[in-house]
Amino acid sequence: MSDNDSSSIGWFLAGLGLGALVGVLYAPKSGKETRDTILQTANEGRDYLSKSTQDLKNQADQWVQKGKETISRSKEQITSAVEAGRQAYREAVDKS
Repeated sequence: MSDNDSSSIGWFLAGLGLGALVGVLYAPKSGKETRDTILQTANEGRDYLSKSTQDLKNQADQWVQKGKETISRSKEQITSAVEAGRQAYREAVDKS
């Protein structure tokens, strides 16, 4: 390593330490308060995801139910149409 690289790394580490020191001195909250805030935010995020997941599940269940109802109605209509066609065929055969 050259002297220039060592000097740059030294200044970088000095700046990093100074930044950490200033951050600690001017932090608006204590470490415990900051950890509590982070924990509270994480819990709120988890609750939001849980609620969103439940809402999506409910929406999907509604779509599945509507799909089943539509298929059931279509099946009934097709069955009725087939039965009407059979009846018409029987009547046509009986007239002949």
